[in-house]
Amino acid sequence: MDDKSEHEVHQISHPLYDILRSEDMQAFNAEKAKLAELPSFAHGDFRGLDLRGMDAKGLDFRHAYFRGADLRGVDFSKSRMEGSSIASAKISGCYFPHRLDADEIVMSLNHGTRMRYTILPK
Repeated sequence: MDDKSEHEVHQISHPLYDILRSEDMQAFNAEKAKLAELPSFAHGDFRGLDLRGMDAKGLDFRHAYFRGADLRGVDFSKSRMEGSSIASAKISGCYFPHRLDADEIVMSLNHGTRMRYTILPK
């Protein structure tokens, strides 16, 4: 993948993505529970959305954009978030993956940087 397309928002053609973008978390969680294999939301556009109540377990949000989104209370601990940006998002009560340092989260929240995972020793 070239450098330009790696950092662009991608259109995701999946009904679950459409439900998530409609901000209907009850419907999203119900449909997600029915799927044996989850779609990738990598490079997805979630800017400004109210995602409170979302079941994020197992979801791939690598390089996704959450600028200004309401993420309060969402448990991302079992999600992939490398390269995501949460600029100006509401994150009170969020549970982020343990490999994300607090400094990475704060830098992304305040300055829009992309979150990088800590490399854990072997």
